[in-house]
Amino acid sequence: MSELITAELVDLDLSADTREAAVRSLAERMAGVGRVTDLDGLLADVAAREAQMPTGLEGGIAIPHCRSEHVTEPTLAFGRSGTGIDFGAPDGRPADLVFLIAAPAGAHSDHLTILSALARRLADEDFTATLRAAGDAAAAAALVRGDEPPAGPPGEGGTAEAPADAGTAPGEERERPGEEPADEPPAAPFRIVAVTSCPTGIAHTYMAAEALERAGREAGVEVVVETQGSAGFTRLAPETIAAADGVILAHDVEVRERARFAGKPTVDVGVKTAVNRPAELIEQVRAKAARGETAPAAGADGAGDADDRAGDHTPGSGEGFGSRLRRYLMSGVSYMVPFVAAGGLLIALSFALGGYEIANAESVAEHFVWTETESWAALLNQVGGAAFGFLVPVLAGYIAYGMADRPGLVPGFVGGAVAVTVEAGFLGGLVAGLIAGGVVMAIQRVEIPATLRGIMPVLVIPLLGSAAVGFLMFVVVGEPIAALQKALTDWLSGLSGSNAAVLGAVLGLMMCFDLGGPLNKVAYAFAVGGLTTPNDGSLKVMAAVMAAGMVPPLAMALATTVRGRLFTRTERENGKAAWVLGASFITEGAIPFAAADPLRVIPSVMAGGAVTGALSMAFGATLRAPHGGVFVVPLIGGPLLHLVAIAAGTVIATTLVVLLKSGREASDGGRTATTGTESKAPVAA
Repeated sequence: MSELITAELVDLDLSADTREAAVRSLAERMAGVGRVTDLDGLLADVAAREAQMPTGLEGGIAIPHCRSEHVTEPTLAFGRSGTGIDFGAPDGRPADLVFLIAAPAGAHSDHLTILSALARRLADEDFTATLRAAGDAAAAAALVRGDEPPAGPPGEGGTAEAPADAGTAPGEERERPGEEPADEPPAAPFRIVAVTSCPTGIAHTYMAAEALERAGREAGVEVVVETQGSAGFTRLAPETIAAADGVILAHDVEVRERARFAGKPTVDVGVKTAVNRPAELIEQVRAKAARGETAPAAGADGAGDADDRAGDHTPGSGEGFGSRLRRYLMSGVSYMVPFVAAGGLLIALSFALGGYEIANAESVAEHFVWTETESWAALLNQVGGAAFGFLVPVLAGYIAYGMADRPGLVPGFVGGAVAVTVEAGFLGGLVAGLIAGGVVMAIQRVEIPATLRGIMPVLVIPLLGSAAVGFLMFVVVGEPIAALQKALTDWLSGLSGSNAAVLGAVLGLMMCFDLGGPLNKVAYAFAVGGLTTPNDGSLKVMAAVMAAGMVPPLAMALATTVRGRLFTRTERENGKAAWVLGASFITEGAIPFAAADPLRVIPSVMAGGAVTGALSMAFGATLRAPHGGVFVVPLIGGPLLHLVAIAAGTVIATTLVVLLKSGREASDGGRTATTGTESKAPVAA
């Protein structure tokens, strides 16, 4: 394997003034040494990673990175900017040190270990100061590889001296000359175990680990970190976890085996919080331990308090109430969707085989004839109905899970079941989940004797939580919500004409705005909720939502077909797959296009989705299946007009995206016509 970075991959006079231009310049150096097979494909992958979370760090550092099938081997390119480039750092400081890390999907562990070591060294001020002072590319490359130690900040000369306590374990005191040994051994240090992980497992994972360990040494706290990154996953020893006084979980992907940390004071945050504010996290853990807050770890039997669980998933600040609420609701919806797909499609197939009257068939447990089509239709209908019966409890249970983790599941499911009993429907499930999560979080805040902590998650919280949620749903809020649900159902049943078209347009906009994100899921959940109490209005909503959700990938597929020169080779390949994804009602098929050019793609598909939703509602198309795309067309009421609505929205979205991209091409003098890796277009608008 080649060296991770060479002098050819270093640009000490990076002249780019935007992050897109900087990434392109460094990626071109990678392509120049033969390590990139498709430059535009790599740029699209980097842009998709940047869309998840900015890669700018405090202190003038940026580490755009990704894993990409267009990279032949792990590679690092380094650029030094004289003016600084905005990479969205929490402190607002432009980055003058830019590291582009690109690893293939099956990156070799040895190289990934080097990447993790670099990420840790970026927290060393001597290292970054020496990079800023490097006079030639070969020296900078050697420094990044670790071939030579940092020379220390300019003007000091030589290497930085080791701290006085170098080589001493955290919390230990070194015996100094002239000092009498202490009569009594020093008190044991406060011990913290931590887990760090980020979406790609390359950079932030290891920078967060280094930041926590450094802050621990400064505070006299023993910090042991488990990095769940691409370089490997070495579990903390059970005895280390058992001896720990607190836990820090700094992650943007799910922590593996969280149950190991149950029963410890826990702070649960985003990985960037650990990079930027490690000392603050250590103090939070110590304060929780002092107060005796030992709520079970998230994902095990509980999860600390809600503010810590919410974390800091946006640069420099914690999540607001609206962001947390959306995340809670999305948790419930994401777990509900598989029940929707399975149950809804089974019911739709039963109607195809036996007609709508099959819903009134007697139980197949009492009457089932192997040779009768009606018996098989009844079987599908009753199995699908059983799956559909879980929708509201699962929604409520996992909303509560999103708020309070496992202790919220039982009260949440109970609240959802009560919502079904009192006919509060989908809205009742939403409210029940929020109530259950809130009740459990309130119980977790109560200080209890240490002897009772072991039974809290398995006995006390389920018992008290279920009783409180059941009381509130049966006696207090259930009936008003049921009345509201009935009013909404009646309103949908009476929709016609312009009112229906407006609702369809709004739902179409929501389906296409974030392409499978929160707004898309809210619109989809609204439609699916109507299927629990089906009527003409709710079936129209389901048809409009599915039709609008098919438009984005179909439009991108059509655009790459009719104006392929406006797209990169990778996008043209993705366009072929988008035909199938769009036809299958998988809106996420348009995400690669939106990530590469959001300001042109997203408005275009939103316009097309709005038209499709409005036309579908106006045409009166209905749908009983919650998924399936063109494969459930026989189950659609008014199938021809429904397909016309999809075609109209697809054509409009395609026309708009082609016009917008053509306008950019004209303004760039034709440079964005991509026929391979020649494009000089920015990764994103």
